[in-house]
Amino acid sequence: MLETLLPGAFALAAITPASPAPAGLPAGFVYLADIEPSIIQDLRYAGSHNFVGRPIAGYEANEVIMTEKAARALAKAQGRLAEKQLSLIIWDAYRPTRATAEFIRWSKDPNDAKMKAEFYPNIDKSRIFELGYLSTRSAHSRGSTVDLGIAPRGATVPRFDPATKLTGCTTGRNERYVDGALDFGTGYDCMDVKSSTLASSVSPEAHKNRLMLRDLMVAAGFKPYHKEWWHFELIDEPFPDQSFDFPIRARPKR
Repeated sequence: MLETLLPGAFALAAITPASPAPAGLPAGFVYLADIEPSIIQDLRYAGSHNFVGRPIAGYEANEVIMTEKAARALAKAQGRLAEKQLSLIIWDAYRPTRATAEFIRWSKDPNDAKMKAEFYPNIDKSRIFELGYLSTRSAHSRGSTVDLGIAPRGATVPRFDPATKLTGCTTGRNERYVDGALDFGTGYDCMDVKSSTLASSVSPEAHKNRLMLRDLMVAAGFKPYHKEWWHFELIDEPFPDQSFDFPIRARPKR
C-alpha cells in the first residue's frame, strides 16, 4: 500500500468510496470545485497566457477536472496548507488528447513563436518534445496528473493583458510575470533547465518553496517530475493505460 511506501503520507486507502460521476463527465472524474472549492484555479490553456498564446483545443472553460482519486488527494494536501494560510494554485490537470495534438502541430510551425520571449527564451521550439517539456502522449490525459504551485490563501489570479511586453520566465521575481504564486524561481511552463526541481541557480527562497511543494505532493501520493518543479502524477492512478478526449466545460450550476 502507498502509505507503507511513503512514511507520513496521507492514508489514501481511507478515502471514501467513489461517488457517481457528475453529468457530462466519464465515471471516475469530478470537478475539483465539488471536492475542494478553496483551491485556486488558473487553467492556463483555457486562455492566452501560455506558450502557444491562445486558448487550446478542448479547453472551453477555466474549470479543473480530474479523477476523483486525484482530487481527494489534493484536498488533503490543501488541508495541510490551510494551517499555514497557504493554498494550492492549479495551472493544468486533465488535458484532452486533442490539446496535445495541437501542441504537436504548433511545434512544427517555425513561424509561430510569439510567446518565445516568456516561455522558451533559450531553446528552439522544435526541441520542446525532445527535451522532455512536452510528451506526445501526455500523462495529463489520464486525468490524475496536475501542474500546480503554492500561493497565499485567498490570492487572486492576475488578469493577463496580451498587450503587455513579455518577460522571460527565468528572470527575477520582480521582473517576470506576476502569477499570484510564491516564488518558485521561474514562471509556470518555463521550458528551461532552471525549472528543474533541484536547479542550483534559483534563490534560497525559491529552492525552499520547491521542496515544500515536492514534499507536500509526495506525502499526498504523487510523484514529481525532475525537469518541472510544478508537475506531479498520482502514483496509484485509476486509469494508468487510458487517455481521454472529452472537452473541459464549465461546471453545471447547482
